[in-house]
Amino acid sequence: MNGSLTGDSNLIKELNKSVVLNTIESQGPISRAQISKDTGLNKATVSTMVQFLLDESLVNEIGFGKSGGGRKPMMLYFNNKAGYSIGIDIGVNYILAILTDLNGNIIQEINEEIKNTKEDIVIQQIFNTIELLMKSLPRSPYGVIGIGIGIPAMVDKQDKILFAPNLDWKNVKLKEVIEEKFNIPTSIKNEANSGALGELNYGVGKNSNSIIYISVGIGIGAGIVVNKQLYTGANGISGELGHLTIDVNGKKCSCGNRGCWELYASEKALFNSLEHSDLSSNKTDVNIENIIAEAKNGNNEVLNSLNSIGEYLGIGIVNTINSFNPETVIIGNRFALFENWITNPINRVVQERLFSTHKSTEILFAKLGKYSIALGASSFMINNFFLNKK
Repeated sequence: MNGSLTGDSNLIKELNKSVVLNTIESQGPISRAQISKDTGLNKATVSTMVQFLLDESLVNEIGFGKSGGGRKPMMLYFNNKAGYSIGIDIGVNYILAILTDLNGNIIQEINEEIKNTKEDIVIQQIFNTIELLMKSLPRSPYGVIGIGIGIPAMVDKQDKILFAPNLDWKNVKLKEVIEEKFNIPTSIKNEANSGALGELNYGVGKNSNSIIYISVGIGIGAGIVVNKQLYTGANGISGELGHLTIDVNGKKCSCGNRGCWELYASEKALFNSLEHSDLSSNKTDVNIENIIAEAKNGNNEVLNSLNSIGEYLGIGIVNTINSFNPETVIIGNRFALFENWITNPINRVVQERLFSTHKSTEILFAKLGKYSIALGASSFMINNFFLNKK
């Protein structure tokens, strides 16, 4: 019986500490008295929890506030510089790595091209980017609290990479490799799940309960959020919408199937459509930056390709909305940079094909742009850090 009471007491303490920390984080600067008033916790409990947080360097006292008639209150503020998180977005042809504080503010970033997708070469690139970010690390009580990685792959609930078709990776234990190298807690997530977390925590998904984040890169993946919680399926590998068949007799996909959505509505599809265009024949690299420049210049071949890709994106989005009926669909990853040119064809197809009962769903582009995935991966580690501090 005593053990049960002790367990209940510890749980209550953890909950109270979490409530106080969340209140300071969201409303600070704030006084102890105001925390008590807002949370319903008595003043003695609030003072005890605040002292724990001060001792752990998660909260700072920043000086006295204005008096409401009595003694001036000491104001409390969340110490977002108590530690730092690393978020890494691994694409098929790039690495984007960021260092963030505990509020998700980006302190430093590194962009690198991936020229060879061979597993050991990419892992060495990841090591190098982590080491570079750690060199720029400001002094703090906790240092790097975690490394989060988003990767275009099927990742199970133990963070093992089962299959990354566009990287040609199978059964890769990247989490263990990084933790052994740096001795820092590490999480590996599907890149669309990471992007969904990024937009949910910091972007256009903050006010939505149900989200489908569609990550459009070399391939297509989806992060599914239900009641503000990431849904990953029985084995952790939900959201592979890029491999839904939209053409039964279509092109052969690297996954082994035919006619997959990502073959018609992705970066790779766009690059392939421009392979024999003026852009290519003029010895110009067919990459996102040059395609955007040509679109701005009114290049008809580029505009036509973007229109076609937008229509195919619209077809897949219709299927997605009909299947999930989310509040919000968010188009993210680097393809969000083409918003100006693909919005109209997407909306046109959706208006033509979507059930009228489903037309309340908002279709938005990622607010965080190219940072959605890296910020989502970083935020996962920040949340884990706070869970372990309770």
